[in-house]
Amino acid sequence: MLAIALAARALDGMTDSAAADIARAEGLVDQALAASPRNAYAHLVKGQVLQAQNRWEEAVPETEAALALDRNMVAALHYLGWCKLFTGSIEEVIPLEEQAIRLSPRDPDIGSWYDLIGTVHLLQSRTDEAIVWLEKGRSVQPDVPSRHSRLAAAYALRGETERAATELAEARWLDVGGLFSSIAQVKAGRWRGVPKTRALFEATYFAGLRKAGMPEE
Repeated sequence: MLAIALAARALDGMTDSAAADIARAEGLVDQALAASPRNAYAHLVKGQVLQAQNRWEEAVPETEAALALDRNMVAALHYLGWCKLFTGSIEEVIPLEEQAIRLSPRDPDIGSWYDLIGTVHLLQSRTDEAIVWLEKGRSVQPDVPSRHSRLAAAYALRGETERAATELAEARWLDVGGLFSSIAQVKAGRWRGVPKTRALFEATYFAGLRKAGMPEE
């Protein structure tokens, strides 16, 4: 539980000690797996730690192992969705999130699932649909800076510059690690993946952030 909390806050830009948090999370989850190698949740957490390290290909089998051990683990469906996105299988993402919503329609983490659906729509240039889902995600969990950054990009791409600037300012205010201070900082974080995925982010998310007023450096 501690390992996933550490990895998640690094992924969401909610720490100023991301490298140390991820290293600590890796040590903790490796201990858990050594003690209980068939524990579904431990495999889920290992996959999350690998995501935080931008090791998306390696995260896929760990997350799939969690689902093989517990097919109703909705968090694993969501994390597998992120893995599919960053390994280039974007068409597989929304069905995974929709399955999670069907299994747990009142889940406390449902805002994350809405957010990922919105992100996929954004990357595929379906800006209106993206805003609907991203707003739903923000309304459920308004304290996550990355939610506001994606909304900023979407609003900017739709020409709503004032709303985009407001969302970008909120992302920066919530961001204790400086992740959303510049395009370069964001790119140094989670947004790597395969060339196909990077190209989609460049054409939509980063283009929107530039329009919203985020500097390059």
